[in-house]
Amino acid sequence: MNKYELAVVVSAKIEDEERAAVVDRCKALIERFGGTVTNVDDWGKKRLAYEIQKMREAFYYFIQFDAPASAPAEIESRVRIMDNVLRYLVVRNDEK
Repeated sequence: MNKYELAVVVSAKIEDEERAAVVDRCKALIERFGGTVTNVDDWGKKRLAYEIQKMREAFYYFIQFDAPASAPAEIESRVRIMDNVLRYLVVRNDEK
């Protein structure tokens, strides 16, 4: 099991319940592919560095999880097509 972090940028134009549902779907995807969520950081609404889909602000979430090496590719392929997700990235956290 490796340590990973999923960064998700969610649209600011949706309601709180919908935004929570997007994060819950991301957590469910992690568990579906054999991972366990260890922490979820909600950074709240931040200004984007550049305009994405005519939006200047979005909500940032960082989900830390442990998963097998095959999980990140599967998770990214599912998050890619999720509604209201503007950007995403899975990175491996190497401890030094």
